[in-house]
Formats: sequence, C-alpha cells, structure tokens
Amino acid sequence: QVQLVESGGGSVQTGGSLTLACEVSEHIYSTYYLGWFRQAPGKEREGVAAIERDGSGRYADSVSGRFAISRDNAKNTLYLQMNNLKPEDTAVYYCAADLRPSLTALRLLGVMRRGDAAYTGQGTQVTVSS
Repeated sequence: QVQLVESGGGSVQTGGSLTLACEVSEHIYSTYYLGWFRQAPGKEREGVAAIERDGSGRYADSVSGRFAISRDNAKNTLYLQMNNLKPEDTAVYYCAADLRPSLTALRLLGVMRRGDAAYTGQGTQVTVSS
C-alpha cells in the first residue's frame, strides 16, 4: 500500500535545484493537509512547506522564496521544488499528512516540527555541497 512515498532526493552543488515528489494514497490525498519537513543530524526537525486547500503554500522563513510546494491532483502527488540550494538545506526530507480540527497549512508546519503528523513517509536524502 502506498500511504506516503517520497522520491527525488540526491546530491547537488550550492545553487542547484531539486524537485521532490511524494506519492500519496488516495484516501489521504483527498482529505488531509499535506506538507514537507526535514531533519538534519544534530538539528531540530523543521517544517519546511505546507499546502493550503486552495493550492497556496506556507513556508518556513529559511526556505521562503527558494522552495515551492505544489500538487498534482491527477497523480495524487505532492511536490517540493527546491531552488538555489544551500549546504544548510542538507537533510532528510519527509512528506507528511494530518487532519485535525482547525488545521491549516500554517499550523501543519508546527505539527510537523513537533513530529506529530498522522502520516509520514520514509524520507529522501538531500545533500548540498559547497
């Protein structure tokens, strides 16, 4: 069963770009709020991006203007376009889904930072070298 499956990680140099994809099970994709968080060794988990019902994105300050979250409803897939990558973006990136009362994409950033999302993928490694 699919649940949440990430792909697209890899190694790039500073200034490069990567696009992550997360295939999501239908019953989750159609109803849950979706987002991305990252975890680097020795650092706190960080909610990176989350997507509103209308498709607009909410972002951590550290990635705002460089990352873009989007979704393809025909493919039940969530994306994270990452541009102008920096060494500090090196981390394992996870997609996550949650559905709780009064949830918004902005609040999902906090949910992911706490590690409290209902569903989480297995993660994909992103390494940015200087």
